[in-house]
Amino acid sequence: MMMMRSASLILLFLFLLLRPGQAIWLTLPSSGTKCVSEEIQNNVVVLADYVVISDDHSHSPTISAKVTSPYGNNLHLRENATHGQFAFTTHEAGNYLACFWIDGHNPGGGAVSVNLDWKTGIGAKDWESVARKEKIEGLELELRKLEGAVEAIHENLLFLKSREAEMRSVSEKTNTRVAWFSIMSLGVCIAVSTLQLWHLKQFFQKKKLI
Repeated sequence: MMMMRSASLILLFLFLLLRPGQAIWLTLPSSGTKCVSEEIQNNVVVLADYVVISDDHSHSPTISAKVTSPYGNNLHLRENATHGQFAFTTHEAGNYLACFWIDGHNPGGGAVSVNLDWKTGIGAKDWESVARKEKIEGLELELRKLEGAVEAIHENLLFLKSREAEMRSVSEKTNTRVAWFSIMSLGVCIAVSTLQLWHLKQFFQKKKLI
């Protein structure tokens, strides 16, 4: 029992430590765009909420938000907003980019603060709906969360393994190409040196210097 309890505590600690959700505080300049990005693998749920934080509640500035996939596909676009939400499931592996900028409706003319709550994978799952649907609660629900966290960690490890294999393949191809290029360069240098020696020999023989 003690070992099982210790293992559960360790898994709970890992779940809390590796939970893929984060709140980001952005300060948007009066002109220009500020972006955040995250590298996400394929078939991962992404959920995010953003809201403009303003001290003056009578004149809230508005912003525009745009989210693009690694291949430039628009996943979310909203203008003249004080708050918003976007949710999608990734179909491409790579860096997903979320950009924010201030619209023209900014009475103060200064910087604007935006709070972005960005969740991916296990952190974006609606556990309350799961608990109601499957009629689970308490320890069973926490174990289900831990199971999801372990699966997410396993998928991330497989993703990192595949990326490492791709990088190793690219590195090996690059090393092979560099080796062939070095051999070709050496061959060209030897051929040019031989041609120069032959030309000098012919020149000296014509001048009867040798």
